[in-house]
Amino acid sequence: MLKTEMRNPRTYGIERMETAEIVRTINEENRTVADAIDAAIGDIAKATDAIVRTIQSGGRVFYIGAGTSGRLGIIDATECPPTFGVSPDLFTGIIAGGHECVFRAAEGEEDDPERSKQDLDEAGMQAGDTVVGISASGGAAYVISALKHAKEKGATAVSISNNPGSPMAAVAEIAICADTGPEVITGSTRMKAGTAQKIILNMLSTAAMVKCGHVYENLMINLKPTNKKLRRRVISIVCEILKCDEERAIALLDANEWNIRRAVESAKA
Repeated sequence: MLKTEMRNPRTYGIERMETAEIVRTINEENRTVADAIDAAIGDIAKATDAIVRTIQSGGRVFYIGAGTSGRLGIIDATECPPTFGVSPDLFTGIIAGGHECVFRAAEGEEDDPERSKQDLDEAGMQAGDTVVGISASGGAAYVISALKHAKEKGATAVSISNNPGSPMAAVAEIAICADTGPEVITGSTRMKAGTAQKIILNMLSTAAMVKCGHVYENLMINLKPTNKKLRRRVISIVCEILKCDEERAIALLDANEWNIRRAVESAKA
């Protein structure tokens, strides 16, 4: 039996626990996620370097999954443009069943191996891109087929799963496995497995953006001031880098279309 489908002996009596004990138990189980990810750091680094090579050669990154895994990929892809100032097409999230399945569960979609090929082709996947397949079980036909298709088209195939030795890992060129074990509620992989996937996706995109020059020290140098909060953050970043006051920062930003990098460079010129 898959580890993610096994019963967790620490939660057999969860329905008899007091509320505080239930949430404490969930939190204690969540503490194991970091250790599971730590064991996969080497493969996460390899996948990051593959993504960097893709981006630096003008390629794109695709996250593809079903259910929770697909939604998590979409979240990470969606947050890259405002955080790092990159094109919305650079990171693309694809979920089995399409847009409606972001909001409404349709578990049967993960069993369709042909649809993922079509979805990747329609999204514009090409040779030189990187495709990251996400599946807690590592056995979703939709995702396995996507990785096979990516390899056939000359893209790099990366897998993220939560069961060692999964069929998806066997297909991938770089296989990331965060062995999070049995869930608090048996088979509910939106919990520890999903948490691990979210963290790994954060690592892949953030580390890749750092290596591609979209971060200055630990500051979001390409941040777009699309609301009041972000405008304040942009001003703060310029003040921090140049050690200047807000009035000077705003003047530089006004003169450079609120582009942090250009504002800083103009001040140092």
